Amino acid sequence: MGNNNKLEYKILGISIWKIFVYFIVYSILGYIIETLFAMVTMGVWQSRQSFLYGPFLGIYGVGAVFIILFTKYFDKNNFTLFIGGYVIGTLTEYILSFLIEVILETSWWDYSGKILNVNGRVCLLYSVFWGILTVFLVRKVNPKIDKLCNWLQEKISIKVLKTTVSIIIIFLLIDCIATVYAQDQFITRMVVEKNIPVYNEKEVKAKYDRVKANKNLDRFINTVWGNKKMIKTFPNIKIQDKDHNTIYLSGLLPEINPYYIKLFDKK
Repeated sequence: MGNNNKLEYKILGISIWKIFVYFIVYSILGYIIETLFAMVTMGVWQSRQSFLYGPFLGIYGVGAVFIILFTKYFDKNNFTLFIGGYVIGTLTEYILSFLIEVILETSWWDYSGKILNVNGRVCLLYSVFWGILTVFLVRKVNPKIDKLCNWLQEKISIKVLKTTVSIIIIFLLIDCIATVYAQDQFITRMVVEKNIPVYNEKEVKAKYDRVKANKNLDRFINTVWGNKKMIKTFPNIKIQDKDHNTIYLSGLLPEINPYYIKLFDKK
């Protein structure tokens, strides 16, 4: 997106506004891809979103942005492009997994059972997938996204486009903050109420008691971000106890289906 020759911030030659657009578009495409994948492989329509609200899967958005920014240094041919995507995608996935574990004290994916995995954060199969996805994205998909951006610029004023992008980005920032808080409260609630042994039990119990003491806050959290909402939105959310056992929180609430619709039974 241009802005009529005014000063515009860029990162590695790409407008910050276009980077925002890439993040939004590919987060939505990632959500669609993962939702369809779950339907085909698991027979369920299950949430694959990163945030509490909206069809956004952030790792695809972040991954696509990094790939678009950095793979121009690998764009000699499809093989070097594959290698670049393999490396960039793997690093992105590992770093995001680490940050999610540190900030939220949980994990959104775990490749521990996959061949040649590193700390369960990345594995050979999905690194190869990142490489293939990069070639497809750079050669086929992103040129069409750029054409769409150019077409929109011709049909709609830059001011309207930037305002729309700004509103979506602000919404995502608020959504991200709410997600971090809601997940923290959900995990705290499960640890205490389901007696899960964790390293920081005293701190978790103190946090739980503080919320319970505030009746209005406790009522709000349990109404807006209750167990059903959290399991439906984050069906694969899991934590580790102090013995390093992985515990899927949906397994602690068997009365709640961790999906919206079941299409068929997995054989």
